[in-house]
Amino acid sequence: MTDSEYTAEHITVLQGLEPVRRRPGMYIGGTDAKGYHHLLWEIVDNCVDEVINGYATSIEVRLHKDHRSMTVIDNGRGIPIDIKKEFKKSALELVLTTLHAGGKFSSAQYKFSGGLHGVGSSVVNALSEEMVATIKRDGVEWEQAYARGAAVTKLTKKGPARGTGTTIFFRPDQQIFGKQQDFDPETIRFRLDAKTFLHRGLKITFRDEKAATTDVFVHEGGIVDFLAKVVTDRGKAPTTAQVFYFQREEGMRIEAALQWTESHEETVRSYVNGIPTTQGGTHEQGFRTAVVKAVRSFMDAAGLEPKGVTLTAEDIREGIAAVLSIYIQEPQFQGQTKERLGNPETQAQVDSAIRPALETFLLENRTAGGAIVERITLAAKAREASRAASQAVSRKTAISHRLNLPGKLADCSSTDPAKSELFVVEGDSAGGSAKQGRERRFQAILPLRGKVLNTEQASLQKILSNKELQDVVSALGCGVGADFKIEKLRYHKIVFLMDADSDGHHIATLLLTFFYRHLPALISGGFVYLAQPPLFRIDHGKETHWALDEVDRDRIVAKLPKNARPEIMRFKGLGEMQPDELRRTTLDVSSRRLLRVTVTDPAETDRVLTELMGKDVEARFKFIMDRAAQADLDL
Repeated sequence: MTDSEYTAEHITVLQGLEPVRRRPGMYIGGTDAKGYHHLLWEIVDNCVDEVINGYATSIEVRLHKDHRSMTVIDNGRGIPIDIKKEFKKSALELVLTTLHAGGKFSSAQYKFSGGLHGVGSSVVNALSEEMVATIKRDGVEWEQAYARGAAVTKLTKKGPARGTGTTIFFRPDQQIFGKQQDFDPETIRFRLDAKTFLHRGLKITFRDEKAATTDVFVHEGGIVDFLAKVVTDRGKAPTTAQVFYFQREEGMRIEAALQWTESHEETVRSYVNGIPTTQGGTHEQGFRTAVVKAVRSFMDAAGLEPKGVTLTAEDIREGIAAVLSIYIQEPQFQGQTKERLGNPETQAQVDSAIRPALETFLLENRTAGGAIVERITLAAKAREASRAASQAVSRKTAISHRLNLPGKLADCSSTDPAKSELFVVEGDSAGGSAKQGRERRFQAILPLRGKVLNTEQASLQKILSNKELQDVVSALGCGVGADFKIEKLRYHKIVFLMDADSDGHHIATLLLTFFYRHLPALISGGFVYLAQPPLFRIDHGKETHWALDEVDRDRIVAKLPKNARPEIMRFKGLGEMQPDELRRTTLDVSSRRLLRVTVTDPAETDRVLTELMGKDVEARFKFIMDRAAQADLDL
């Protein structure tokens, strides 16, 4: 196209809420399950804003029988229904049909709010095939219906009403989200429960009409109770019984609870104006800095500085479980989904508030403080022992003189990490087929023998002594724990290639647990993938089809001619596949299917891993029994 052919006629102007429907990912992060549930969080957060500003006390959330529609009710003031003269529309219609329309752009009505962008409700409307708003104000009930961002009825007076409040019914649009999406009751319960921990005295009732269940969430203990739940869910005993709790109301409202545990992980749940900041931000940075400074000051004042070992910030924070909740008037969230706080001034404010309070707590509780210092010292010694063991391993000579590579690793010839791939394969037999079917120039194969160690229940020293995991770490080259250096990573694609059966899924879960707990930067950096090997081969005439599972097999067979009699072969494992078959289906860049491993909700991921892989058998038993009816037996 020449310059003269590119004219004003080629410029598209999207009106109203059309931008939301054309690019939903810009507003809710995507059209996957996370984006689907984000619609509900937007409506619930509006109700919570009424609560935290003193206008409401209770919220009801209903999941209807189709599990694809929701109703959210609060007893707040009700969205205004009077006419905004310059627009000749009611305030309700403006809020639900116009981007950047709302009462949260000044502090006159909402001192604190999780939704300052003024787009939440209108985005939900734009992405819903049906929405109905019912408002109670001044003794009258009003109602208006909407669809895909536009009003489809006039604002109608329904009759007299007791009390005040807002009720929103909505059903997400299948044109946007597809027909397979629905709301997950467990995800909703987890999020609503967290909301009531953060707002002491708030009552949220959740009704699942399909299961005919009602849950009432209310926590008078606030975030101290929340911290106890986080510690229990992690399955690691507290280092001391004492819990540090801090609350400040003036200026920026800050509330924090902290406890050291025997876990090797650092767990911080942070919130801004009631919104979970799963990616952290400046408030978390301030909190972490405050913890380190306070502990160092306490050790100096109490004469408890350990000898013969150097403490790092990571040693001090190892094992902490904490909940941090702040309220600020103008939060600068990164993105509409509000997963990270960007306000630069917040870091110093949180630091200066928490640090002296924590130092005072430790000085007033010297016995607990001493136990914490002892725990920190042990963490430092374990780190140094781990580093010494790692250095001893790396000193061993290797033929390549590049790294101490495992003997069973079939390395690639490329030395460019960005172009290199490592396939971690289940078993020597499958490893043999993969070695023959790979592209040697950039694909490396590392076979593992049997099921690897469950790292959720093991110390770092035990993990480093495990031969299979040691081989994985050696092959990656980036180290683990305190020695981790991502710039030394030898492969920018790490692919778990396991059998397409329950044993294969179990091994993949064990590896994911290890990576999530001890190599999290590889997951957050987008380096980890799951291969999708076929479970079935379907031959029909000269055509060959590959099916991932039974559902995929049935779909393929249904598309064949009605009189077709295809030959269907089920692979018992990757070792049964010929090298050429494995190459065509799983290794070849042009035809393979890979799933990138991502973490969208660290809190939920942490809970699930602890439940499935931790020492608490009761939690695992409950998980199995709750889902027994959904399970398929793999023989």
